[in-house]
Amino acid sequence: MNKYKEMINQLKNGELESIEISKDEFLEFREVLVQDEMFKHFRGEAKQGGKVIYTFSETPRR
Repeated sequence: MNKYKEMINQLKNGELESIEISKDEFLEFREVLVQDEMFKHFRGEAKQGGKVIYTFSETPRR
């Protein structure tokens, strides 16, 4: 789970533009993501084959 926290922090800091999560990793990644204090700033876009691409926005979603 530490690798997911590190990836989330890199996305927040602008070190990464996006994170691609496979369907096998999704539940474990999401468990870490929802605990982040800036959870509402992340956007996940589902792709064909079960992949999800996460991006970070300065503006939280509603």
